[in-house]
Amino acid sequence: MTYTIDSTTEVDLPLAGELGRQLRVDSIRASTSAGSGHPTSSMSAADLLAVLVARHLRYDWDNPGEPGNDHLVFSKGHASPLLYAIFTAAGVITEDELLTGYRRFGSRLEGHPTPALPWVDVATGSLGQGLPDAVGIALAGKYLDRLPYRVWVLCGDSEMAEGSIWEAIDKAAYYRLSNLIAIVDVNRLGQRGPTELFWDLDAYARRARAFGARVLQVDGHDITAIDRVLGDAGANSGDRPTVVLARTRKGDGFSEVEDRENWHGRPFPPAMAARAIIELGGERKLRVRGPLPKPSGHPVRPDAGDGQVRLPRYELGAKVATRKAYGDALAALGARRDVVAMDGEVSNSTHADQFAAAFPERYFEMFIAEQQLVAAAVGVSVRGYVPFASTFAAFFTRAYDFIRMAAVSQADIRLVGSHAGVEIGADGPSQMGLEDLAMMRAVHGSTVLYPSDATSAAALVRAMADRPGVSYLRTTRGAYPVLYAPGEGFPIGGAKVLASSPDDRITLVGAGITVHTCLAAAAELAADGVHARVIDLYSVKPVDTGTLVAAVRDTGGRLVVAEDHHPEGGIGSAVLEALAAAGQRDHVVTQLAVRELPGSGTSEELLDAAGIGAAGILQAARALLG
Repeated sequence: MTYTIDSTTEVDLPLAGELGRQLRVDSIRASTSAGSGHPTSSMSAADLLAVLVARHLRYDWDNPGEPGNDHLVFSKGHASPLLYAIFTAAGVITEDELLTGYRRFGSRLEGHPTPALPWVDVATGSLGQGLPDAVGIALAGKYLDRLPYRVWVLCGDSEMAEGSIWEAIDKAAYYRLSNLIAIVDVNRLGQRGPTELFWDLDAYARRARAFGARVLQVDGHDITAIDRVLGDAGANSGDRPTVVLARTRKGDGFSEVEDRENWHGRPFPPAMAARAIIELGGERKLRVRGPLPKPSGHPVRPDAGDGQVRLPRYELGAKVATRKAYGDALAALGARRDVVAMDGEVSNSTHADQFAAAFPERYFEMFIAEQQLVAAAVGVSVRGYVPFASTFAAFFTRAYDFIRMAAVSQADIRLVGSHAGVEIGADGPSQMGLEDLAMMRAVHGSTVLYPSDATSAAALVRAMADRPGVSYLRTTRGAYPVLYAPGEGFPIGGAKVLASSPDDRITLVGAGITVHTCLAAAAELAADGVHARVIDLYSVKPVDTGTLVAAVRDTGGRLVVAEDHHPEGGIGSAVLEALAAAGQRDHVVTQLAVRELPGSGTSEELLDAAGIGAAGILQAARALLG
């Protein structure tokens, strides 16, 4: 059968029911054709999504960038056959693409959704991330765009065991996000068997209400009831997010697999798929679109305005912490109306509080919820804003999966980690970010920056604002002398040579705090009549290979690299990898790093104990010089 429904025509409930059956059939066809996928997980949510997209999702399918569009996030990303079946029903992908492209090499219909498709806001599939990302989109809708779009999220019941889901509901309640609706597909079965709470919707409801959500329950296969509940959820005039708990059956519509274990992530063999399609009433060719949004009149991307960004200026030799310079520069960037900041309840240490004081309407406090902190940044970036998210460097490790997935989402976010390395002193190892450079360097397409003084920190913050992808700035707790004059340029991918002469015999490479200890060691060597080149490797990724190769050539191939970080994956690794990629072989590199578990002490004591203070660098240089 073939129906063509104009988006201005209301789809009746019988047709929505037919659409639900078509979505099941097409989910089966796509996954069987690919030989992989999750048809049963798609079938359980088919009725929910059929009613949503046909009658409640306000979306202009021909203009996915329309600011007034509702947003649809599949937190349950493994149900991608269902999402792609929806796109087929909306007529934005062809049936041929669905059946020949799904999960194929080079296709945009990947195993889990990504923004390779213009109707997908964020990459999902790592469970527990779609709803947190959606909180960021909803924050943008309510407080930044101030548009009436709703953010609909399909969640699976298995991911309700993830703490990030409850961080998201908690922050959605705190920020009164009545524009956020989470639809939980409670089909009872996870990957290896029953979920923690089976079909105990009341238990889910108690938890969701305890975190501040409004809760609605529904039979997820009763089209009329679904329509009523989604209408109620979408018209929410209160000040709380809505959680719709839908009792469903995994594999619904096909008696051979319905509510049976061991069918998670298994496509049906062709003969079995044929029986399922017959039981579901055969193939359909429905082309259904729901209501359109009202034209918003907003630009596709937020207007940055014409505010002049005037970076702070620092006097040479003045002692200023780079974390303070971050706060100064971020507040200066607030002249751009598209810049947004958020923090994890340490803004008086990261100095993001300066932005919060100047632009409270564009600052969001995420408290001690680092996963939600990163997810909120991803979410507001969906709407084209320029987010900066800050916390202690060590605590980004909690959110690493979210950072990794931000890269898969092709999100443009800026992360700032303060209190890095043993330099922080007496707080001890629980607070010392000693893995962050390796962690951030490993993220696809990332930019990793580590300024040594206030001038370079402010310049790099400004550069990050226009940098695509995931960028990370590492800041230092203590105040150290300003090395660069106001207005000095710091291009990403560059480095600064702070000391050099034709007679250089060795190169000392540092970044952040170790630039200062390298300079001190170079002064000691100069007193001995030995000239040392000092490189400030402020751009750790991408790294300035040309400057390093020239140093190897000019200083007899002798390099000492000092970093306030573990030896694995940090500055030393960046230098060695760059030299290897350049085909450089005639060099000897001594890598100084934090190799032992540190304890408490003063900054000087801890730097010296790790061998990255001036004395340790001097000793390594003398040994290398023989």
